[in-house]
Amino acid sequence: MLRSVEQRLVTGSDEDPRVTELRTAVSRLRRELAAHPAEFPDRGIAEDELAALDAMASGGAPEVPRLRRSLLLIAGAIGSVSALAAGLAQVRGAVELFGGPQPGRD
Repeated sequence: MLRSVEQRLVTGSDEDPRVTELRTAVSRLRRELAAHPAEFPDRGIAEDELAALDAMASGGAPEVPRLRRSLLLIAGAIGSVSALAAGLAQVRGAVELFGGPQPGRD
């Protein structure tokens, strides 16, 4: 997280560091998923939701409920593929930067 803030200060970018972190995490997991040799039933769902996250991040400040929904779908689709666990954890961490669950709004 600090890396993104420092990166923004060095490059002079006005992009929200949370968005930068999300874009980085999504990009990593997309590459790992593309390189993963095994086919599994929900791979297409994971690919579609990663594309949706990428589009949301590219558009600026994404909607938090939509981020969480995409994360749940991705986790459900690839959660049992241990080779993708680190990339999925990075995406989860990036989504959490946008705020935790609101009390009474789960």
